[in-house]
Amino acid sequence: MYPLKILPGLYSVHSFAPDAEVPEPDIRKSIFSATRTDEELSIICDSEITLDSISREEDFKCMKIEAVLEFSLVGVLSKITSILAAAKVSVFVLSTFNTDYILFKSADLNTVAGCLQEVGYSVSH
Repeated sequence: MYPLKILPGLYSVHSFAPDAEVPEPDIRKSIFSATRTDEELSIICDSEITLDSISREEDFKCMKIEAVLEFSLVGVLSKITSILAAAKVSVFVLSTFNTDYILFKSADLNTVAGCLQEVGYSVSH
């Protein structure tokens, strides 16, 4: 099992029109992810960053899988999210080239850490 790390701070998920410009806030110290489809532009960022979005969800914590995950690996994210689903924790997942990040509401922090540690994951803060 890969180690997991709860990142500091809180995060927000924003929704914009599909043709909106991607904002360029000062992002040197935090996660910033922009995904565009034909239906929307979604942005995940530190909650301290103010964006003029159509709508947003706030108060997320972010957990990082502390490993470079090869593209040939199967089931890493599925195993973690299945454990969280069994604990009734809703997640929003972000994948990068190297690894995966799992966002969840801050109120679920103790549940997330507890249920993952219970099955053998190392969860650090």
